[in-house]
Amino acid sequence: MNNKRILLGFSLLLYLMFFFPCFDWDIRWKAVIALAIIQILWIGRVFPLAFSSLLFMLILSFHFFSYEETLGYFSSGIVWLLFSTFILSKSFIETGLASRVSLFILKLSAGSGKALILISFLLMIVLSILIPSNVGKASLVSSVLDSLVKSLKQLGEVRKLAKSLFIGIAYLAAISGVFVATGASSTIYTFGILSEISPDIDYLNWLILFGVPILLYILLLWIIFLVIFPPEKIDRKLILNFIDDKIKELGKLSVREKKLMILIGFTLLLWITQNWHGYSIPQIGLLGACITILPYIGIWNWEQARKSIDWDMMLFFASTLMVSGMLVKTGTIDWMASVLNTHLSAQSTWLAVLILVIFTAILRIVFVNILGFLTIMLPLAVTIGETMPDVSPITIAMPVFLAGVPGFFLVTQSPVHLISYTYSYFSDKDLFRVGVYSAFLWIVVILFSVFFWWS
Repeated sequence: MNNKRILLGFSLLLYLMFFFPCFDWDIRWKAVIALAIIQILWIGRVFPLAFSSLLFMLILSFHFFSYEETLGYFSSGIVWLLFSTFILSKSFIETGLASRVSLFILKLSAGSGKALILISFLLMIVLSILIPSNVGKASLVSSVLDSLVKSLKQLGEVRKLAKSLFIGIAYLAAISGVFVATGASSTIYTFGILSEISPDIDYLNWLILFGVPILLYILLLWIIFLVIFPPEKIDRKLILNFIDDKIKELGKLSVREKKLMILIGFTLLLWITQNWHGYSIPQIGLLGACITILPYIGIWNWEQARKSIDWDMMLFFASTLMVSGMLVKTGTIDWMASVLNTHLSAQSTWLAVLILVIFTAILRIVFVNILGFLTIMLPLAVTIGETMPDVSPITIAMPVFLAGVPGFFLVTQSPVHLISYTYSYFSDKDLFRVGVYSAFLWIVVILFSVFFWWS
């Protein structure tokens, strides 16, 4: 509580020093201070995220935009895509279809410990298509794997296997969210920015651009875990029996699950074929969300569905768009980019990208909230890309986005890390040890994507 009071007092002092009428600061300095204030409130959790976002809206409407312009960010299609994914993903979990899909995928391991690690990684990819919440994916898979590990511990040592599974969840919950354009709130935000730069980026193109690097990295990460934490030999029949018992507990495929399978398939098909029919991804998402609530063909009613909507996250998400808008409109991003360009202009494209990626990865260590971090780094990367003659802005923005997504070293780097850590299967040292190798390979995969795959 004392720390929050100190942060609140410091934020108030900054506001009075830079926004009080008797002072006449340049608009760019005011934007930097507004950015500092909201980051202090968000990172320090001085208030709930939604309330801090409301305060930021007031700062914007009094000092940067008109009130109507500020509210206009709520009408963004990306905001309503997030609204739709809340309903779709929650229906996927509530019907039990998410657990059923997870168990059937884990069964593909055939009871092998090594295969189980890889399959659990790939499971996060599948769930990212259907659950655009890193915390939601991590919570679901962690609970299933925890039950499995506890059963295995009764017959033998599975300490190394458990470390691989749960550290893998911590890493891949965020990384798998990059796989599709609707995979996480931070990905939805990035998709909105990149699709404005390049109209060619749609759901299918996103999958092609980012799917290959993610799958490549999963394979490399699996090898890292096999080397650092080689899994113990376990009874394959025990694993398969456990999974079969869990599937039997779910019973036969219900009518609601069948309806949802058809609906999700229909929505994904429309997303993939966007270039053919011309309807936007947010529009299709809202259509799918509404169908889940319709009588007879839906799977629940509005009273149930509205409980799945995180209105606080909606406010926070809209406010992150406002941050980007403020930085661009005031010229602050151009200002920041010009400072960085004085150091990058003399470098080759390869070295400039490497510097930006490493710089982003280091900064990410102190930012818990991925979305809030990307509201700073992505507009900055786009502006820097516009000044570089040999590459397009999107070529600079994409590696910065990838570098800013995962946290490899500290438990405090992500709420997902904390969820996985609470099961007590790995220590801080375990996370840092494997994180050094994982982070290095992540940078290698990013550079490979920039200079080979994306080129």
